[in-house]
Amino acid sequence: MSTTTIRVDRDTHARLIEMSRSSGDSLTETVRQAADALRRVRLGLRVQQQYTQLRSDPDVWADYLAEAEATHVTDGID
Repeated sequence: MSTTTIRVDRDTHARLIEMSRSSGDSLTETVRQAADALRRVRLGLRVQQQYTQLRSDPDVWADYLAEAEATHVTDGID
């Protein structure tokens, strides 16, 4: 695996070191996990914004719900 160097402020570095030590992961793995967590958070926020936009128009929201119901797949979980 190739690597590169990034610059972070001292407080961020200290937090990353502490998280790394407490988890037993390498600093590289901790940074990788932090980046992945931020990516997931930002994805969730985009999805939330899109749902808010859909809900703002009653007709569009009704169409969305109808389409969701029409394509519903029973998974056996109630």
